[in-house]
Amino acid sequence: MEKMKACIGQAWENRELLSSPEHAQAVEEAIAGLDQGRLRVARPSGRTDEETGEPLWEVEEWVKKAVLLYFSLSKMQAMELGPFEYHDKIPLKKGFQEAGVRVVPPGTARYGSFLEKGVVMMPSYVNIGARVGSGTMVDTWATVGSCAQIGSRVHLSGGVGIGGVLEPVVARPVIVEDDCFIGSRCIVVEGVHVGREAVLGANVCLTGSTHVIDVSQPRPRTYRGWIPPRSVVIPGSIPKEFPAGVYHVPCALIIGKRKESTDTKTSLNDALRDFNVAV
Repeated sequence: MEKMKACIGQAWENRELLSSPEHAQAVEEAIAGLDQGRLRVARPSGRTDEETGEPLWEVEEWVKKAVLLYFSLSKMQAMELGPFEYHDKIPLKKGFQEAGVRVVPPGTARYGSFLEKGVVMMPSYVNIGARVGSGTMVDTWATVGSCAQIGSRVHLSGGVGIGGVLEPVVARPVIVEDDCFIGSRCIVVEGVHVGREAVLGANVCLTGSTHVIDVSQPRPRTYRGWIPPRSVVIPGSIPKEFPAGVYHVPCALIIGKRKESTDTKTSLNDALRDFNVAV
């Protein structure tokens, strides 16, 4: 492992080294490790942020460097799969039957992504470096961007966009923890971290700078880039002053906590009904 990391670090500083069999093999081995789940681009550190209580994750920068180097190393090629033809640098993932993963045509996972047993992919897309936990549903036209970390038993509803964060290599990817429900057409990008069992109503848009305002208590509390566990979140807006006047910009509102009586298999409508909200 240390030799692999050293070779990747050297090739990152000097791309001409990719012509060396030793350095090229190190990159190939790292991507194979991602594809088989032996490596990942980020992992829980076991520490928490003292102010927000957010669990902190560590980014494996050298693994992200390997992904970027793999793009330089790979050549464009034509690929034919039944009636489908592709032209790309990265091959498609294989071995779904052996892995216990269901993929509905034309669902696509790129080589270098990892899908745990029990994942269901409707016609959707999972990019290189991403990791999807067991029992998770990636619903129709949902996308899981490069390096995103999706937990177990998550439901990514139709049209959800989970952003990819490859560069800069120090940047945290999008993290969605276990048992979350992400409503239709939600957007989660720029390294946002969604805590376990959170529920996002349809059309919630979360970027690194989005104001996430907890309005469930007498005094509001604002977060950025972090959704606390079991939060129920809906779209909102806040006023912002511009030279031309005051206009409303999108935000996200935490309207309460998912109730203990609401199990992890609940529908989005059931979760929101507890708060008399329909979206």
